[in-house]
Amino acid sequence: MHIQQAVYLISSPEVEKCPAPDRPEYAFIGRSNVGKSSLINMICRNQKLAKTSGSPGKTQLINHFNIISSSTEGSKDTTRWYLVDLPGYGFAKVSQNQRRQWEKMIENYLRKRENLGMVFVLIDSRHSPQAIDLQFVNQLGEWEVPFTLIFTKSDKEIQRVVSKNIRDFLDAMRETWQFLPAHVVTSAVKGTGRKQILDMIAESNSSFGERR
Repeated sequence: MHIQQAVYLISSPEVEKCPAPDRPEYAFIGRSNVGKSSLINMICRNQKLAKTSGSPGKTQLINHFNIISSSTEGSKDTTRWYLVDLPGYGFAKVSQNQRRQWEKMIENYLRKRENLGMVFVLIDSRHSPQAIDLQFVNQLGEWEVPFTLIFTKSDKEIQRVVSKNIRDFLDAMRETWQFLPAHVVTSAVKGTGRKQILDMIAESNSSFGERR
């Protein structure tokens, strides 16, 4: 897949105010400071697309980006889809009330957005399995929301540690999951995993009409 254009469209406080669900869309979510903005910018090859910040919790709304892609560079067989940047979960310094509002907004989006093709759940590969990440993916399973695990920052730790952390996370999931979701190991710095993610999106795009 070649991305011809990627532009910010709108930020919505609730799912009912999101753009019309007239094309497939793919949401990215993860614990605060997992490298979500950097990954989105790497995928779209636009370092100014999603705003990166040293302060966790800056993403507070449902952010839609309009994407135009084609099978190869220069091809005219374009496809339009949405990339969605969701608020992170975890240790953002917000009030309990604000946190509950975020959680409800995210739940409503994930469960009601009819054109949502896939949720990409970002997991920091530098760390051993975190309970909050396991709780979130288990919740997605209960809601029957399709998702793929994206292990980020693989360049920030030695490969042996990264591999062990990923293996341990998948082993933790095996305690309650019969079948594991797909997973991709990424590095926003090196571009690792970009093709795999875009291939998944392209395959899902091709069947969007059949799902509706």
